[in-house]
Amino acid sequence: MNKLKFSLVVLLGACSYGVLSSILKIGFLNGFSFPELLGGQYVFGWLGLLLLVITFSRYKVSSKNILSLLAVGITMSLTSIFYGLSVKELPASIAIVLLFQFTWMGVLIEAIANKTFPSREKVLSILILFVGTVFAGGVFEGLGQQLSIKGIIFGLLAAITFSLYIFASGRVSTEVPIYSKSFLMTTSATLFVCLVFPPTYLIDGTLQAGLWKYALILGFFGVVIPVICFSIGVPKVGTGLGTILGAVELPTAVIASITLVHEVVSPLQWIGIICILSGIFIPQMLQVQKEKKQFRFREKLQNFR
Repeated sequence: MNKLKFSLVVLLGACSYGVLSSILKIGFLNGFSFPELLGGQYVFGWLGLLLLVITFSRYKVSSKNILSLLAVGITMSLTSIFYGLSVKELPASIAIVLLFQFTWMGVLIEAIANKTFPSREKVLSILILFVGTVFAGGVFEGLGQQLSIKGIIFGLLAAITFSLYIFASGRVSTEVPIYSKSFLMTTSATLFVCLVFPPTYLIDGTLQAGLWKYALILGFFGVVIPVICFSIGVPKVGTGLGTILGAVELPTAVIASITLVHEVVSPLQWIGIICILSGIFIPQMLQVQKEKKQFRFREKLQNFR
């Protein structure tokens, strides 16, 4: 049951990521560009984590851990950049399907790292998630489109870097307190984003013209909550299950698009959302049942003795 609690923490982080696309769309409609919104997201997210570290964490981090966590942060920023470039080149439905290849990639990375074959529950979950993602992304409704090779490459690169981020956040410097760990990862991510997209919005009046509102919300939902949640939950549930749970981002994104930007969702997309939710919760329920059986077996064994 303890694992279930940490699974819910990972789900919260993934749901937080799911809200971002709708907030970005609203930002675009109000005249702000992707570099401005992404840069603002990381700068404000970094400031939020800095306040948390100053308030709650006085832990002295070793130079070895600092370097490791800074390296992990770059995978986080690369995911945002690659995905944004993919969306620019492709229909959003195709880009999200490409990003969601991180689900099976994460399970594969865990299998290679642990030198074990994925469990039947995980393989079943991945198959259901793949079908659900194709339907929820509206791929069948966009068949016959000419797709940009560059956009496909960017989308797959986003999937690779996101699966590496989830894997590394669950393995690297797990002894470092959550706030310090999250802050260090976000520091390198923010610096990298600022190098790719120079933060001119900080001095040219764009921030004061309304960008700050979007940056504040994006920083909270796109940096502070997910980074902390993944840092807490992934080390406890493992990379494979962590990436499966991360798939809840897509249904959240679709539901947020309905409520925030009033987009229409087709029946096929609703079928996909149900598939994804099933693919996420099937391994959870099977795990709970397995733990109950093991507990009953131990009880019988003790009574027998």
